[in-house]
Parts: sequence; structure tokens; C-alpha cells
Amino acid sequence: MRTIRIGSGAGYSGDRIEPAIELAESGNLDYLVFECLAERTIALAQQDRLKDPQGGFDPLLADRMKAVLPICRKNGVKIVTNMGAANPVAAAQATRDIARALGLPGLKVAAVTGDDVLERARASDVVLDEGGSVKALGNRVISANAYTGAAPIAEALAGGADVVITGRAADPALFLGPLVHEFGWAMDDWELLGKGTMVGHLLECAGQITGGYFADPGVKDVQGLARLGFPIGEVREDGDLVVTKVAGSGGQITRATVAEQLLYEIHDPTRYYQPDVVADFSQVRVEEVGPDRIHVTGGSGAPKTGLLKTSVGYLDSYIGEGEISYAGANAVARGRLALEIVRERLTLTGVKMTESRFDLIGVNALHGDTLPEGHDPYEVRIRVAGRTDSLAEAVKIGNEVETLYTNGPAGGGGAWKSAREIVGVASALLPETVVTSSVTFMEA
Repeated sequence: MRTIRIGSGAGYSGDRIEPAIELAESGNLDYLVFECLAERTIALAQQDRLKDPQGGFDPLLADRMKAVLPICRKNGVKIVTNMGAANPVAAAQATRDIARALGLPGLKVAAVTGDDVLERARASDVVLDEGGSVKALGNRVISANAYTGAAPIAEALAGGADVVITGRAADPALFLGPLVHEFGWAMDDWELLGKGTMVGHLLECAGQITGGYFADPGVKDVQGLARLGFPIGEVREDGDLVVTKVAGSGGQITRATVAEQLLYEIHDPTRYYQPDVVADFSQVRVEEVGPDRIHVTGGSGAPKTGLLKTSVGYLDSYIGEGEISYAGANAVARGRLALEIVRERLTLTGVKMTESRFDLIGVNALHGDTLPEGHDPYEVRIRVAGRTDSLAEAVKIGNEVETLYTNGPAGGGGAWKSAREIVGVASALLPETVVTSSVTFMEA
């Protein structure tokens, strides 16, 4: 039965580039996929595009393409990525220009667009997951991007694209698209689409399935994390999968790493909602068939809902924060005193905060006061953060922390402060009929 090999070259926007080069060179791949978008990433990219109409795509796109395009061209590897973010056409143009500069004539690049549904969302009364509507946010809304599926990616590949660049495609769709194209899967074959979605879900986070975000010294030891290899999916025409990696690369692929990734970010394993299918992972079986080779079977699916998750970015507020460290005897007590001083100062000076935190990092910042009596650490760092309605108010928070240098407890050092605008992200469900995907081809 026919098999294709898909490598995962990135699991987020700022991911390492060397593992992707290793995959392109030594992975014997048919496809190399870069998954680089998150909910906030697309909203921030829309902000960048507002400042620069030719911007708004992934900041590492040029570095990645320069690193892998010549190797992929030589080895016959096609590239699929959502690095187009808020501007797939500009990203495709940039990729075409890089191919020209590298002397790769005839390289065909496709931009998939249609996920940007800002105007439709603004005009609707669609309800947000956190309450309210897009319309009620008014001019604070800066983006609305629907999660699109595999069909336009498959269309781009059928048109001869060597590189396919999308905006806010669903993460698994980046992998499902090549499978639909290569194997001719029907877009209503729910079982195969469910299996393909499982393939995409397992591979989309790159190094997580090879031991990243998994290691726990003495509990779950992983060797070679500094040169972690990224995964390869050997996908059969019937949807069966073997997860592996380049021999000799760092990390590991085991039943445990695969099982953890299978459940990663899954609310209900029996109904994982995607634009193409409602996937069912409940009967998946994971079996070791060799060193760093895990056979995965049993995924399925049900008809799609006809609704698309849509990520809505909006200008929310401002955050001001400040940090400073205390070390040596009585460090925690000095840190607590520092927090009391800043809390009182912010009240005295009338800083208007809608939300605030006063933390001792390493003591109570994550789970409250959980350290046993008499087990105070020898060093501690305080952090004060507050949400405000203006940048001017946010600036005052970090300033008050910085004044602890000469107006607070003994021995403070390493002060840091920041004030910044916050882009909020909410989700909504829009009918898939509001999205019209299109594919634009360009050639080096």
C-alpha cells in the first residue's frame, strides 16, 4: 500500500530551524510542514499588516525558506506552511523572490487566502466565547480569522505548487491537505479524514512528540534535547501512521510521547472539532514496532459541523509590570516587604488598575503559598503586574517597582520594568459559507 513521508519542521513561530534542515536533508520526505500560528500570533500579525501592507507574515519566513528551499528543491520535497499569517500573498511573493535570489527557477508558490473574515464578523451579531459580540467591540476589533480546512491546500498542490502558504488554516489541515491530494481522499470520507486529522494533530507540534515538553529528569528522561530531532510521519493510503525521526537525532519517540501528544489540547477525544471533520481518537492504538518507531491506528471521524472556529483579536487594555530580586538571608521576608511597599504606593499615587498581581516568583506565583514552614528559598524575585486602561497608568507600575532600589528593603537588584498594549483574543463560531478560499499561484 502506498506510503508518503511528511516531516514537521516547526511547532510554533519561533521554533528552531536546524531540525527542519535535518529533515529536508536526511528525512527522505515527500512534504515538509511548518506550523507556526497561534491565536495571538494571527492577531499580532494583523497589527503588523496595518502598519505595513507588505508585512503581517511570519518574521522567520525568510530565514526558514533560505535554509530549506535549495535542499527541498534538490530532494523533491514540497513545503506546506501557515507562515502567511495575516498576509499569505506577501509571504508567497517573498518566498518567490528568495527562490529567484537562490537560483531556483520554475519554483511554483501558492498563496491560500480567504480565512480573513473581519468585515463579515464586524457586521454580524455572532457571540464570542467570553460573552458579548464582535459588533459590540466596535473599532477595538483588529482581526477575525476563520480556521480553514484541507481542501484549498490540496487544490494548490494539484495545481503544481512546490510551496503552499496559508493564513489561519487549522493546524491538522496542513498535514491533511497533502494526504487528500496524494491519496485522492474524498472530502466526505469521514473515517479517512478523521485518520488524517489524527496524523496532523500528532505531528503539528514538532518536537513535542520527540521528547520536547515531555522530559522530567528522573521521571521521564530524554537524551539529546539540545539537538532534538523533529518527527516524520509515514502515512499509508488507508490512514495508518508510523511516527519516527531521523536516525541519530536527539530525543525519542515512544508510546508515552505519542500518547501524551495525542491528548494534547483535546477536550473530548471522541469529538475533536475541525473544519473538515469531527475526529474521533477514542479507539486509537499506539504500538512500538522498532526503536523510535510507533505505529498508530484506529482514528475515525464523523461529519463536520458546518461551523468554523474564528479567532477574533481586539485591543483589550495595557499591562504594566516590574520585577526585582532579593537574595541571601531573610530574602523572602524582604521580598514580601517590597510587595507591601509597592501595593501601598500604587494606592497612594492613585494608579487605576482593573486587575493586579503581587507575586514572589518561586514561592507563590503559580499555586499560592504552598511552601512548608521554614523552607524559604535563599533567593526570590518579586513581580508586580497590573492591567490598566491607558499606557500612562501602566508605566507607573514598573516605575514603582524600580524605586525599590533606594526606597525599599536592603539588597534589591536586577530591576526590570515594562508597559505594553495587550491584544485580547476571543473565539466565535461562523458558518463555513462566510469563507471563500482562493489559491493564487506565482512562479520564480
